[in-house]
Amino acid sequence: MHLQNDEKLQLLIRGCIKKDRKSQELLYKQYFGFAMAIAFRYASNQDEANEILNDSFMKVFKHIKKYKEDRPFKAWLRTLVINTAINQYKKYLKHAHHDDIDEARSISLRQNALSDMGYKELLGLVQKLSPAYRTVFSLFVIDGYTHEEISERLGISIGASKSNLSRARGRLQQMLGDLETIRYAAVGG
Repeated sequence: MHLQNDEKLQLLIRGCIKKDRKSQELLYKQYFGFAMAIAFRYASNQDEANEILNDSFMKVFKHIKKYKEDRPFKAWLRTLVINTAINQYKKYLKHAHHDDIDEARSISLRQNALSDMGYKELLGLVQKLSPAYRTVFSLFVIDGYTHEEISERLGISIGASKSNLSRARGRLQQMLGDLETIRYAAVGG
């Protein structure tokens, strides 16, 4: 008799509550890809994403008793990973380098550059944004937070959230334009 996925998950969670290493390992392996995809959106490189991921799972194992079975585990984990990324942003990157306003000028987004681009390539461009821009962009565009929620979570004003989003979009448009120019030159345009 095979257990349903929900029953397997509940067994793993109960094992994690008991601090069973094998249950922790299995839970980690089962949700590694899901959590890494979230962490990677907020990180500037693989090492940073690994740090967010590992910190997130440490929190999962420390606070697993707080998980409510009536809530989807993935939603709980997603929130935890995002909060961990935000905490890392606040701790290490809040006062890091910000792009100049001149660099955030708006450049028209060329549709063919975007349509030719794969997910990984687009994610690579997002990762090139400054930490402030990348975090606000990811929270707003990818994870659906409002400017009010971003303001509260990051400890910045609503105006700063809107400004960082606008500058992130402008910087991405510039990078897309630069990418299209490079591609056009490569094909002998």
